[in-house]
Amino acid sequence: MQIRARENFDRTFRMIFRATGFLVIAVLGGIFIMLLYNSIAFFVKVSPWDFITGTQWNPSGRAASYGMLPLLVSTGIVTLGAMIIAVPLGIGTAAFISEYAKPGLKNILKPAIEMLAAVPSVAIGFLGIVIVGPGIAKITGQSNGLNALNGAILLAVMALPTIITVAEDAIHAVPRTYREASYGVGASRWQTLIHITIPAAAPGIIAAVMLGVGRAIGETMTVLMATGNVAAFPRGFFHSVRTITSTIAIEMGEVPYQTTHYFALFAIATVLFILTLAVNLIGEYFVNRFRKFQAA
Repeated sequence: MQIRARENFDRTFRMIFRATGFLVIAVLGGIFIMLLYNSIAFFVKVSPWDFITGTQWNPSGRAASYGMLPLLVSTGIVTLGAMIIAVPLGIGTAAFISEYAKPGLKNILKPAIEMLAAVPSVAIGFLGIVIVGPGIAKITGQSNGLNALNGAILLAVMALPTIITVAEDAIHAVPRTYREASYGVGASRWQTLIHITIPAAAPGIIAAVMLGVGRAIGETMTVLMATGNVAAFPRGFFHSVRTITSTIAIEMGEVPYQTTHYFALFAIATVLFILTLAVNLIGEYFVNRFRKFQAA
């Protein structure tokens, strides 16, 4: 009797979890269909080629222009800058926690880094306005520091917890026999880390980087507050930019319903959705490789 009750219990929760999984897939598919439907309404009026390659985003001008290339390049510049800062710091910190930190220090550092992910993005954006931005302006001699570099620094801070946590798990999961074999042939701890441990943990580290990229691409409030929001073609890290997420956040609340401008925002949201999905799928691929490596 107890065995039958347990089987019914397991079957019920199996069905619940399966239904939940299908619900998530249905919601994701529904979002994509909704974005695609409204994007098609935009592309009926504007050529997809002009939309992708256009160098001006000015929907409210007398001669409206819907070129998203400046927004795409701005998003790429800010994300690239964030990764240039976050990847070395993240992997270095993960290696230190895994290989060098004493247990007491590790028990403090890891939770503290994970708690950094709980800081609201609006708070980090505010720090960019009052601390990082003025510091950049003072160093570079500009009138203000609301530019791509400011956004990149803040996004790097936001991406670090993800990169450090996943990379540390990957480095820690490398079998101890690899390290012992390296020490056995006379390699130092540093040489073992660089030539053995990190290459062996490469799938997990790449997954950490890709998840960090996805975090940076999808961030809205921080870049909205810190990058200056100038929808011109970016000329470098010291110029104000506007990312895709910032454009949607700024303009969606005031755009007239079912106008070309309204549908254009859905079109750039579709591009953002595809970019974020691609990055997350790549990250998931390397996460699965890392899991297989752990099981081997």
